[in-house]
Formats: sequence, structure tokens, C-alpha cells
Amino acid sequence: MTPVPVGGTTLSGMPGVPPTRFAYLGPEGTFAEMALRTLPAAARATLLAQPSVSAAIDSVRDGEADAAVVPLENSVEGSVPSTVDELANGDPLLITREILLPVTFALLVRPGTTMDMIATIATHPHAEAQCRGWLRDHLPHAAMVLANSTAQAAQGVSRKQYDAAVAAPLAGERYRLAALSTGIADVRDAVTRFVLLSRPGPPPEPTGRDKTSLVAFIAEDHTGALLEVLTEFAVRGISLTRIESRPTKDRMGRYCFTLDCEGHLLDARVGQALMALRRICADVRYLGSYPRADAVPMKAVPPNATDAVFADATAWLSRLREGRGQ
Repeated sequence: MTPVPVGGTTLSGMPGVPPTRFAYLGPEGTFAEMALRTLPAAARATLLAQPSVSAAIDSVRDGEADAAVVPLENSVEGSVPSTVDELANGDPLLITREILLPVTFALLVRPGTTMDMIATIATHPHAEAQCRGWLRDHLPHAAMVLANSTAQAAQGVSRKQYDAAVAAPLAGERYRLAALSTGIADVRDAVTRFVLLSRPGPPPEPTGRDKTSLVAFIAEDHTGALLEVLTEFAVRGISLTRIESRPTKDRMGRYCFTLDCEGHLLDARVGQALMALRRICADVRYLGSYPRADAVPMKAVPPNATDAVFADATAWLSRLREGRGQ
């Protein structure tokens, strides 16, 4: 069988095994489904809608799916805690691709419903946060109900559980709902970042426009703990594109840091940084190296942090240890 490549690796993370089953945050009509359908391989695969982010991720861990698409962060509301926490805990999974999807929201109702008939509105917490101002101005007396996904909210409207839903226009089409208003987000041009997850496998080859994600668990709470982590990247000329603290959930005051940096695991400077973190942290979880999806220019690698410089330094040390001189 011919593997389906994405960024130099198979989507399943298993060489030679093309993914045929993709899990995603469902039900049908979510932004996650829209993100998944941007992948060419999805057109010939089985798409498995899951009721939650955790369920989508567990389906990959359990072998019920070959890969999963889940939201990781939004340009307005920030990270999706359920995804971040799932990646930091449980059986390791790898990010093999990121997808940036512009998101627009519509107020969906059953045909015939008018604004004055809306007493309950359902949506996902991130969607509610992105449309909070519009909802306050136009439906101040409606009660808000939070759902696992925007499409689940739309599905609930079709089943007469709620009067309206804030969801993607696609959900309106799927559940035969009418849009009373479109483009209701408070901030225009919002983007949600989705990631494609698979079981562990060899990293893809570097593309020159890569990003690496990991979780660093601090060994103990002490002054300068975060600075120690950041220094290992700074001294090697590695730029961070995201960093966030999350509680480890074992006791109050214990945190881990999830971060993204420019570069690839196979880049010498990134590999050296990860080895340094391994020495100073209680644990480091590698979450994958994959091509960047945005058009932001990569920062130039400092002259003292190129692969050639690292190779020269390694060769020099070997000569010294072998007594072969400088």
C-alpha cells in the first residue's frame, strides 16, 4: 500500500500505513470537520465524528482511528484546555500537521423562528466568547447553554432542545436550520488552529519551515525555573512561537509548560535544546515536528547555531578526547 504523505510522513505516523479513519470533534458540521476536509486524504477516508476532544484523541490511542483533527488554539480566545491537557497526559501522540481555519459564526434557528422567540442559545465556550458582545447587544435576555461543539448546539436546535445556536454556517446546512444573522463575531478575521494527531512514529524530514511542540515539566518549584527553560532556547537562537503554563493536576502550585518553537527535531540546535531540557526538567514530552501552516517568515538561524557549526564543534571535541589535537 502506498502511504499518504503529509509533510514527509504518513498521516497515521506509521510508515507504510495510510490512514483510512479520521476522528474529529463532532457531530457533523463542526469547524473541526471543515478543517479535516481541507486535507486531500480526507476525501477517500472514513470520517468518524466524536462527541468530545477527549473522545477523538482516545480513538487514536485505542486504535479505532488512524489520526484525529482537534482544535488547539484560537486567535481570539487562546488555547483549548482540553486539547492541551490531553496532549500533556495519557499515552503520547504526535502532531503531524497544523491547519489554520478562518472561523465565521451564524445565529441558527429552526425555520420560522424570530429574534423575539429566542429564549435559549447554545454554543461552544470559545464561540460564546467570540460572539459575546453581539449576543449581549441583540439577545440580552436569552439564556446561554454551553455545548461540546458548535455543531452539537445546532443539532440540539434541530431537535428542539434550544431555540438558537451560534455555529458555523455549514451546521445550518447539515441540520436544515435558518440563519437569522451571519458574521456575528465581535472580532473579524478570527482563526482557529487545528492539529492532526497520530500515534508515535519517526519524524518527517525537515522542510525548512517547521515548528516543534513539546511539554516541559518543571522538576520543582524554584526561583528562575521558567527562565532556565527559556534560556536553553535563547542561547541556541531558537524562537518560541507559543508558551503556556498548565497545572499538572497533582497538587496546587505545580505547573508544566507547553510550547512551540521554530525548527525541527532533526535540526542540531533543536535537538541540543531538547537534550538540555531533559537534563533540567522532571520530564519532557515531545509532541512533534511539522510544517508551519502560516505565511510568517522564519527567523534567520544565527551563524553560531547552524547545523554545520554544531557538527564542527562535535568533531572538535571528538579529536580532543581521542588525543588527535585541535
